[in-house]
Amino acid sequence: MKHKISARARFIKACIHAMASSQLIGTQMQTGKLQKRIVEPEWKCPDGYCLSRINMRHFQMEWFAPAEVGERVVLQLHGGGYVNRLRNIYRDFAVKYSGMAGGMPVLSVDYRVAPEHPYPAALLDAVDAYQWLLDLDYSGEQITVAGDSAGGGLALALSMWLRDQKKELPGKLILMSPWADLTASGKSYEENYHLDPMFGGTRESMIYLGVYPGEHDPEEPYISPIFGDFRGLPPMLLQAGSIEMLRSDAETVAEKAEQAGCRVSCTVYPEMFHVFQMGLDHFPESGEAWQEVQSFILAE
Repeated sequence: MKHKISARARFIKACIHAMASSQLIGTQMQTGKLQKRIVEPEWKCPDGYCLSRINMRHFQMEWFAPAEVGERVVLQLHGGGYVNRLRNIYRDFAVKYSGMAGGMPVLSVDYRVAPEHPYPAALLDAVDAYQWLLDLDYSGEQITVAGDSAGGGLALALSMWLRDQKKELPGKLILMSPWADLTASGKSYEENYHLDPMFGGTRESMIYLGVYPGEHDPEEPYISPIFGDFRGLPPMLLQAGSIEMLRSDAETVAEKAEQAGCRVSCTVYPEMFHVFQMGLDHFPESGEAWQEVQSFILAE
């Protein structure tokens, strides 16, 4: 029986499909080239918050914080197929995260992107950002690493790297539609090939033409974490849409992490598409996903 989704979600899904199917912009959007060219208006920081930009040696970060903060912090690793920089929607994500758990600052990493900066640039920048938080006297347990799509895969790779280097691990991971398999080997890549409104129906997308690995094997675990060892990783929340081609990335991560003894929660939202959480509170399914994120952060 087909799940009935909200009218707003159905409308947004149709809009995504229409744009992805357009001969004029479809391929440009699916490869990320269109997003690279878009010039966004200046983001307006909400009243009661501050936004500070931090220059690192190779990249920039943004520190978003309310006037009153608790003991926890979020390290946000944005999506975009490893080819797009930090966008305004992730500043909106920071607002959502910051309102949880009594007020949390959010450190968003504008890491270097491919093809100019292939692997391991993004991973090294994530490591430096995490160390920056440790240098602020946050403990690993106080840090939640959150990422969507490529950022979700990067969050997993960061955790694996920290564990392998015997560094302090973050307390929790939030992984929205993580791109954890850059070989596109999961079953949903075929099952949802004609259902996914964003990437479906073509091999001319970043899913298949990803430039992030560069000259490295895409099966390297720090590139495609599903091929890695999940032992000792932090508790993680995974979310995915049932009709997205990357659904099996989340499902495989959840299965392997659970087998390795990790605490895992994985929710597949019926009829939802890739990173539908970008809807924020504008349609019910996205709002429900954000409520699940908050419950996960607050859980002991």
